[in-house]
Amino acid sequence: MARVKKTLSNWLNARHILIIQNEENFSEKATYKFTYAKVVFFSFLLLTVIFAITFYLGSTILRQWFDPRFDEQQTRLELVEMQQSVDSLGLELQHRDQYILNIKRILSGEEEEEQVQQEPAANTPQPQNDENLALVDSAFKSEFERGGDFLLGALEENVELRQIYFFAPLAGYISEPFNPIDDHFGIDIVAKKDEPVKCIADGTVVFASWTQNEGNVIAIQHQQNLVSIYKHNSSLTKAVGDFVSAGEIVAIIGNTGELTSGPHLHFELWYNGAAVNPEEFISF
Repeated sequence: MARVKKTLSNWLNARHILIIQNEENFSEKATYKFTYAKVVFFSFLLLTVIFAITFYLGSTILRQWFDPRFDEQQTRLELVEMQQSVDSLGLELQHRDQYILNIKRILSGEEEEEQVQQEPAANTPQPQNDENLALVDSAFKSEFERGGDFLLGALEENVELRQIYFFAPLAGYISEPFNPIDDHFGIDIVAKKDEPVKCIADGTVVFASWTQNEGNVIAIQHQQNLVSIYKHNSSLTKAVGDFVSAGEIVAIIGNTGELTSGPHLHFELWYNGAAVNPEEFISF
């Protein structure tokens, strides 16, 4: 065994000379000294570099060309960035609307209404952070339920919305129609127990939480500055940032929240900040 090791060591460390000569006059052009140990080492190093380059190309440039999931992941990242921009713009609009509302109240001599925080019922599900309940509820209502002057721009003859095909969120009958005069900015749909609630069109979830008045609520941002809202659900199947397709289940019909008298879906459709009648664009 020792003789074999000695023979291998001698073979690896034996010095050799590689001479390159001219074929015609046998003049010496170049001389290279080497050992097999150096040849093995540099060969291993070269293979390592080639493997590293191949792995890098496979996980970056080649992935963009051949991995079908790459485009979907990039789209999700862009949707998250767009959602953050929408949230920022929504907060600015909320501050502006509150300022205009306060000015109107001052000019009309009305006092600002006091916001009363009510304790939820014992059997009502609580959000994970109780301190954020009032903030979430207020922000949601301010952004999606404030009528005011925005209702003056209701798009009854809007061509863009009429050209889009919408899925019906629920199969049932309408118990209360759209009536913004009575602050009812959507329609109430009654259906069977545990009936799934479906998304009307492709979009991204921008709100999914429990509020004191509306219970489990989910809001989805679609194209053309369109937002659909689904309230009083017993449970939600999607979270903020999820991309949902048209007809995909987003919630289960329920009776959660204080502003409900029975199991139903309260469905709202908002376009450019104005509440529109869903029955004008969706066949129920």
